[in-house]
Amino acid sequence: MRVLQVDSGREWRGGQNQVWLLCHELGKDAGIEQVLVTKHGSELARRAGGDGVAVQGTTWEIGLDPRAWWQLRRTIAAFQPDVIHVHDSHALTLGATVALGRTLVAARRVDFHVGRFGFWRRPDRIIAVSEAVKQILTRDGIAAGAITVVHDGIDPDQIRRAATPRLDIRSQLRIPAGAPLAVNAAALVDHKDQRTLVRAAQYARALEPQLHWIIAGEGPLRAALSAEIGRLELEDRVHLVGYVDRIDALIAEASVFVMSSKTEGLGSVILNALALGRPVVATAAGGIPELLPADVLVPVGTPDALAQKVVDVLKRPTPLPFPPRFTASAMARGVLDVYRALL
Repeated sequence: MRVLQVDSGREWRGGQNQVWLLCHELGKDAGIEQVLVTKHGSELARRAGGDGVAVQGTTWEIGLDPRAWWQLRRTIAAFQPDVIHVHDSHALTLGATVALGRTLVAARRVDFHVGRFGFWRRPDRIIAVSEAVKQILTRDGIAAGAITVVHDGIDPDQIRRAATPRLDIRSQLRIPAGAPLAVNAAALVDHKDQRTLVRAAQYARALEPQLHWIIAGEGPLRAALSAEIGRLELEDRVHLVGYVDRIDALIAEASVFVMSSKTEGLGSVILNALALGRPVVATAAGGIPELLPADVLVPVGTPDALAQKVVDVLKRPTPLPFPPRFTASAMARGVLDVYRALL
């Protein structure tokens, strides 16, 4: 089976990590030949190429980059794939125009609504990352039979290896060694809602004065979040640390891992925290309730409830077991089942 994977790869986030893991797992099957079209020099291209995947790098500076379209067209003509699997909306828009007559699979990892127009009705199958994402798609008029849910997955052993050696983030930020640490790792964008996290830190100050909060990630809302931290006089308790290359080492040092999203396809970084034995508190957004029990969830946009839940978990830290159905190998098997069913 020849599979063409397509991802714009213009940044390294959870979606690109899942593409890499999928390529890695499918690469173990001698009956599958893969080519990946993605941005030249991107982290996804580097990791996939390091795994032996054939990478066709292209210039992909804007979402609908015509140079990427030409590269994709040339690659399809040369490779003659049985399946074209596009992993983001820009890849779908470009791929749908050159995949005529070929089996097209599209990944959907966010619980945003899709418009009435566009290409989301073109794929032979949409792979939704959660039941929550599937529900959004069906509400938007996509036939339920055209959608298959395959949850994201990780390699827990790889995550644990990546967490060593220690990052020693408390020393780096001059946080007292015994101070509890709440860690958030997400892009600084609206739907991740770190503003609620900052406001939760304000509420938590009276409940647990020694608690520090670390927000790891970059994005367009950094300046606004920094201003909010200053307005609430939390500079000594909330730390914006930017992009952290060794994110698993940071999560491993957390007393509790926190997600404050108001929409979320699944929230696969939560799986990293579970693999590392970290307690987790999160909002009940999108697919997150498919990962976590109700007693560690709070409603979206409730900083007081989020603060209280974090403090409660710190008093009784109980790591949750890692759910085996969320491994990278299980994810790849689910995707491969979709390919085979379509062919």
